[in-house]
Amino acid sequence: MVERLLGIMSFVSLIDIIIVAFFIYKIFMLIKDTRAEQLLKGLIVLLFATGISKYLGLSMINWILERAQTILLVALPIVFQPELRRMLEKIGRGGFISSVSFWEDKSAEETVDHIVGAAIDLSAKKTGALIVIERKIGLADIIETGTVLEAKVTRELLKNIFFPNTPLHDGAVIIRKSRIQAAGCFLPLTTNSRVSKDLGTRHRAAIGLSENSDAVVIAVSEETGIISIAEDGVLKRNFNESELKKHLLEKIDIEQNQGLKDIIPWRFKK
Repeated sequence: MVERLLGIMSFVSLIDIIIVAFFIYKIFMLIKDTRAEQLLKGLIVLLFATGISKYLGLSMINWILERAQTILLVALPIVFQPELRRMLEKIGRGGFISSVSFWEDKSAEETVDHIVGAAIDLSAKKTGALIVIERKIGLADIIETGTVLEAKVTRELLKNIFFPNTPLHDGAVIIRKSRIQAAGCFLPLTTNSRVSKDLGTRHRAAIGLSENSDAVVIAVSEETGIISIAEDGVLKRNFNESELKKHLLEKIDIEQNQGLKDIIPWRFKK
């Protein structure tokens, strides 16, 4: 009886260790290439130094290091609020929180054709543009900074919005469920020091929004006409028409499959 109980406890302990290890791994992946990654390295060094100082009997150094840990624990949520918000948002959209997304709309493919067509035309004329495609994380706070349109997405309308010297051309367009929700919106600029100094405000804004949401942000440079996409804080550049369309259609396929999994999960079990 005792041996069986010990066996069950060992099995439960093993499962417990595996679950904890999995969550630690996921947290590491979420903070990879962010300021929080450097912070974590610093904390590990601090903890290691605290243990060494205690072992060697360096009471004064140990006292200072322990107080430093207490101060850091209080300051962390304030200093690294953007990283914590981004991490929690990623956890939320990873399956714990479900919501209706842009890609579930039946006319999404047609909308992508209009977006791609407008981006190519704007690129050819070197007209700057910021087109934001909302996904699972809502952008109501961003929409409030612009002019609400509630208009169907068309190639011509997007080109007119970004036509130079028009009232809305400087801001971003927010697209939700195949409709232009708002235009002339202000996006948060990235604070990532690793971003190239050659990038202008438009691209920094694209990266900034993608750091704080799961939106797909298309940026067209007015200097070079280069089309870029910002996702998860990463900017990918030099998209041509076929590559841009393929990338957005891949997003559609991913979102549609995820939506079907939420409704009829047994269809996706192998």
